[in-house]
Amino acid sequence: MKEASATPRQEQQEALATHYADILRLLGEDPAREGLVKTPVRVARAWQELTRGYDEDPIAILRSALFKESYHNMVVVRDIEFYSLCEHHLLPFFGKVHIAYIPNGEITGLSKLARIVDTFSHRLQVQERMTQEIAHCIQEALNPMGVMVVVEARHLCMQMRGVAKQNAYTTTMHHIGAFEHAETRQEFLAQLYRD
Repeated sequence: MKEASATPRQEQQEALATHYADILRLLGEDPAREGLVKTPVRVARAWQELTRGYDEDPIAILRSALFKESYHNMVVVRDIEFYSLCEHHLLPFFGKVHIAYIPNGEITGLSKLARIVDTFSHRLQVQERMTQEIAHCIQEALNPMGVMVVVEARHLCMQMRGVAKQNAYTTTMHHIGAFEHAETRQEFLAQLYRD
């Protein structure tokens, strides 16, 4: 019986595992040691999962659940948890994303907003760019009257190394359309910080 050829994903996993074994050696470890023998493959699989967003189309995700609706008030989804990897040190940053948009004849399934957060966060990122990417994706897919995205995160590159500031949070915001008006932005922010 002919052996099936490896899929591109399997080939990627094998290449990553080889590199991680090399990294362990460079760090002075023995990748053949009992506790590390499966580590390169485990790390390769983890990286494939943590960067799966490169294989996903966030516009298609939003458009897969479009509904015509005459609702023209603010839609807010808050506290969408995310985990991402900082592209500067390849260390995690994590927190919450808050999204508001004002429909212009179409709405999307609410879970799709959480799905696009997952898509963008499962790429090597900086928080500032991720905030903008989420907002522009919603604008392109839904053409709403306005979009605003707020991201609050803790960065392990600040907590585990360098300045080692354990309680620092970073907040980024991006707004488009109707949210250019301070009153509209304030309405959204008042909902976020009402507690």
